[in-house]
Amino acid sequence: MNNYLEISPEVQAALAEGKPVVALESTIISHGMPYPQNVETAMNVEQIVRQNGAVPATIAIIGGKLKAGLSADEIEYLGKKGYAVTKASRRDLPVLVARGEDGATTVATTMIIAAMAGIKVFATGGIGGVHRGAEVTMDISADLEELARTPVLVVCAGAKSILDLGLTLEYLETKGVPVIGYGTEELPAFYTRKSGFGVDYRLDTPEEVAAAFRAKLEMDLGGGMLVTNPIPEQYSMDPDVINKAIDEAVAEANAQGIRGKQTTPFLLAKIKDITGGDSLASNIRLVYNNAALAAKVAGQL
Repeated sequence: MNNYLEISPEVQAALAEGKPVVALESTIISHGMPYPQNVETAMNVEQIVRQNGAVPATIAIIGGKLKAGLSADEIEYLGKKGYAVTKASRRDLPVLVARGEDGATTVATTMIIAAMAGIKVFATGGIGGVHRGAEVTMDISADLEELARTPVLVVCAGAKSILDLGLTLEYLETKGVPVIGYGTEELPAFYTRKSGFGVDYRLDTPEEVAAAFRAKLEMDLGGGMLVTNPIPEQYSMDPDVINKAIDEAVAEANAQGIRGKQTTPFLLAKIKDITGGDSLASNIRLVYNNAALAAKVAGQL
């Protein structure tokens, strides 16, 4: 095992015994919502993974160590520290590790550390993607490149609807990443079940999803697989309401010159304010839904 990686005893034992393990990100803890709701949500997600037959491995960088599997105290620490924790993508890992600093892992970095640890399935909220106006700004999330290179199956509620969903799908197609709709032929758009864009394939059971990913691994095709799992109907937001809020938030971000890794946290916080907290409630529910599906898929793998 490399010198930078620390796997918790519980996760290490599960991997050694061939038990299903689900990786979980930590950006949602430090940058996704306020304390103490962030810690409560993270602990609930871990519990949902357990209830569905898998072992949770929340991933972060703490004191320069790449951690696969956090203790309750470590989750509390990240939750309280909040925005003071670096939002860490692939480019940040060398410096954070060398300096012995903390980092909350994005989708990309969670995939990297999960793969190092031998974890094949990862549950998140929504992936990053091609931002609106990227033909001018070149603002494209590193999550997409990671999906193209790292062999981890990612369960999400689609790409965040703050993005250009059409261009995000085109990018994934170019990189050879299969985009699966779980029980749907339409790409979910994070807060809503509808986007107007199609997925590559519809699969309807955890067994089907696991079989497709197993075939990808056995053929050594490289890269991951994206499983888009629609937010449950009762928590789905009205597309007109959420799209109006997104347009307002994007306009304000542009007016303030918000760029780079600050963009997504700014937009999500602004949308929460505009919707009176409804978007945050939906965000939490879709993460729970993804954690349950990821655990079932990991069990089949």
